[in-house]
Amino acid sequence: MVINCLNIFRRGLHTSSARLQVIQSATPTKRICIVGAGPAGFYAAQLILKQLDNCVVDVVEKLPVPFGLVRFGVAPDHPEVKNVINTFTKTAEHPRLRYFGNISLGTDVSLRELRDRYHAVLLTYGADQDRQLELENEQLDNVISARKFVAWYNGLPGAENLAPDLSGRDVTIVGQGNVAVDVARMLLSPLDALKSTDTTEYALEALSRSQVERVHLVGRRGPLQAAFTIKELREMLKLPNVDTRWRTEDFSGIDMQLDKLQRPRKRLTELMLKSLKEQGRSSGSKQFLPIFLRAPKSIAAGEMEFSVTELQQEAAVPTSSTERLPSHLILRSIGYKSTCVDTGINFDTPRGRVHNIDGRILKDDATGEVDPGLYVAGWLGTGPTGVIVTTMNGAFAVAKTICDDINTNALDTSSVKPGYDADGKRVVTWDGWQRINDFESAAGKAKGKPREKIVNIEEMLRVAGV
Repeated sequence: MVINCLNIFRRGLHTSSARLQVIQSATPTKRICIVGAGPAGFYAAQLILKQLDNCVVDVVEKLPVPFGLVRFGVAPDHPEVKNVINTFTKTAEHPRLRYFGNISLGTDVSLRELRDRYHAVLLTYGADQDRQLELENEQLDNVISARKFVAWYNGLPGAENLAPDLSGRDVTIVGQGNVAVDVARMLLSPLDALKSTDTTEYALEALSRSQVERVHLVGRRGPLQAAFTIKELREMLKLPNVDTRWRTEDFSGIDMQLDKLQRPRKRLTELMLKSLKEQGRSSGSKQFLPIFLRAPKSIAAGEMEFSVTELQQEAAVPTSSTERLPSHLILRSIGYKSTCVDTGINFDTPRGRVHNIDGRILKDDATGEVDPGLYVAGWLGTGPTGVIVTTMNGAFAVAKTICDDINTNALDTSSVKPGYDADGKRVVTWDGWQRINDFESAAGKAKGKPREKIVNIEEMLRVAGV
């Protein structure tokens, strides 16, 4: 094992030197820095490298490992979604791209320094905080965010000590997006189905002791406004030993509106109505309980109170009626928001995103004046919306904007820019990531899994040879 690791390390050094020589020999005149190695960052890099021949793209990532939400957000039982990593890897191995892992904007390097060293800086560092319910007792130990729960079973460094309490019968998830459904599926899936995924070992061990039997999925609005997609619902309906129980009253008059719906919404609604009609034909020891027209009102020990809502012009308006649900564990899944990591970013704090117009960051959001050479893509610019394809299209559009600004000389690239200086920093290069990847893959193979993720940053750095 030691000999193999040494061979990997030596091979990595040789490859890294070769890549550096290619970059240096090309003497590019245009340098672009992308902050964030998630989907938005890689998609943007892909298009920029394709459209600009005389450029170098440097990707700066705060974690030692790349891929962002594809690694830490996509459900372990959705390996087909993670196949996009193959595309990102091809981009990362382009001779005009350099990867700087373990470098945090605002801590290890300032935005001002990056702007001095590059002709253009694109921020794509995502959304890493949660929107709150703003209820009393929300800080109780049994109330956690779905984002943290996902990070826990996906091995995000820092989430390994979450220790969710799975000793109770009832879990209430507030929110009805795909993340909420992912969490419900993880809680109700047979353990054997998860053992062959890259779910972390500590999460598998905790889930093996889980006493959870019922998961409530609660939304403010009705079935026609449900944010989950048909793929996620179909997977839930197929879970073995799990009954999906709808409330008949939630679907009153819904069938009369089918002809007015656009195709994706119509197909989803038809599936819900079909499941409603068929419920009760089978029995399982666990239950998935979607509940509509309920708004969070209060949290108490072992339960959660909701206001019954009614729709008024698509908005959920609370009524005087209430309902209490048994809730040994409460998971809020009502949206993400970004944070401002550097004072040089024109940040919209209430909305949790960067002020921008079509990816160009604004210098003055009152006048609409843009800050030349500074761009944003992904959830940091749009807010948390859509799926990976949505992020891809948005990142391509912003990358094209950067290329257009350079090609039309709207952005001055005549001066020589040095790029990032990593001297004295514990930087994980792409070859360092490959060593981590090889190590995780080998550890996973021994357990019949695609990988066993390293969850400790110091261990990552050690394996990377930093």
